Amino acid sequence: MAQQTSVVGDPGASLLLTDLYQLTMLQSYFEHGMTEVAVFEFFVRKLPERRSFLVAAGLEQAVEFLEQARFTETELAWLAKSKRFPRDFVDRLAELRFTGNVHAPPEGTVLFADEPVIRVAAPLPQAQLVETRLINILHFQTLIASKAARMALAAPGRRLIDFGLRRAHGAEAGLMAARASYIAGFAGTATVPAEPRYGVPIYGTMAHSFIQAHDSEEEAFENFARSRPQSVILLIDTYDTEAGAEKVAQLAPKLAADGITVAGVRLDSGDLADHARKVRKILDGYGLTDVSIFASGGIDEDALQEFVRAGAPIDGFGIGTSLTTSSDVAALDCAYKLQEYAGRPKRKRSEGKATWPGRKQVFRRCAADGRMEGDVLTVEGDAQDGEALIRPVMKDGKRLAPPPSLDRIREYCAAELARLPEPLSHLAPGAAYPVTVADALRDLAAQVDRETR
Repeated sequence: MAQQTSVVGDPGASLLLTDLYQLTMLQSYFEHGMTEVAVFEFFVRKLPERRSFLVAAGLEQAVEFLEQARFTETELAWLAKSKRFPRDFVDRLAELRFTGNVHAPPEGTVLFADEPVIRVAAPLPQAQLVETRLINILHFQTLIASKAARMALAAPGRRLIDFGLRRAHGAEAGLMAARASYIAGFAGTATVPAEPRYGVPIYGTMAHSFIQAHDSEEEAFENFARSRPQSVILLIDTYDTEAGAEKVAQLAPKLAADGITVAGVRLDSGDLADHARKVRKILDGYGLTDVSIFASGGIDEDALQEFVRAGAPIDGFGIGTSLTTSSDVAALDCAYKLQEYAGRPKRKRSEGKATWPGRKQVFRRCAADGRMEGDVLTVEGDAQDGEALIRPVMKDGKRLAPPPSLDRIREYCAAELARLPEPLSHLAPGAAYPVTVADALRDLAAQVDRETR
């Protein structure tokens, strides 16, 4: 068994965070002089049954990774000591920096199958080595943003908060889920580092343990309110939901006399819609019409749609496991594939996994009312009607512009979702969107097929 050692500081920033075969391929590329420009594109092959569209997310973290990509002295020393690779190869890795070009649709763009989420054009060893981490970043955030967008569409006008860190698959996943869900329309997250790191607003209430730690609910409610007078949201279902609402209603005037306002109550169990109706009646009966009702506990977009249809008086929702694990669709059928090398288009023809060759562009047409009408997938340089989605982001390893703020990305995504055709925006099962493959791209594929035969 290999001795454990602290080689990698921040795994997410390390070029060692890759599959071993990336390094074994690089060794061969270097030894055989295969360092001309390669073009790779990351895309989703086929949309899952319950995803009629995707929301691209993670571009900012992908660009940051490419800008900072380099091996540390400690990592290089470990590679040399492992004796898996010759010393001259390790020495070449010490010089490796990303010097390529990147094109991508803006974060928050609605995308469909086969449409590139990112295109990387760089010397082959560079473009190959970054594959694993780029997929890792872009796949996860796109997966979560797409799930969050469905929830935002299912509950328009309701405040949605990410509660999913504790069920996320690791710390980075929890943080990235907070960012991706905010882009897609969530109001914020309970995950504290998401605010200083990404600028995502953070929210919090209380746990059942806080109630249980006190001798009575009344004492727990009052202690919390006096400690946190600027944001009083009380959890009322630890013992009896309606009895908890009565206690809040009776406590509210006492708190108001001291300038403390109860902003809301939270429900976390049972028939949430039924409890919400009863609690709303209790609160309104005491004149507390401004006290909001917030619900959490096993909620997904299907539940949200049902609450809205039923007219449940719930003003906001905390969404946990179903968001940060994308529980109904745990992964996207995605790929990062070579589309061109040394100026020659390339195409994978594997059964069930064939790719379209060359550098792509996507043109989007919209109807007179502004809603999306159809996309054309074609080769770069083949002009089509509509808006070109794939835009330059990096040149020669450097950003072309400062990154947009997260709020600006969020606003752009909201505009994108507002342009969805109604069957897609209503989450209609089986809803499809037309993406046409242009003749120029089909002709290029046929040409590549003839040459590779």
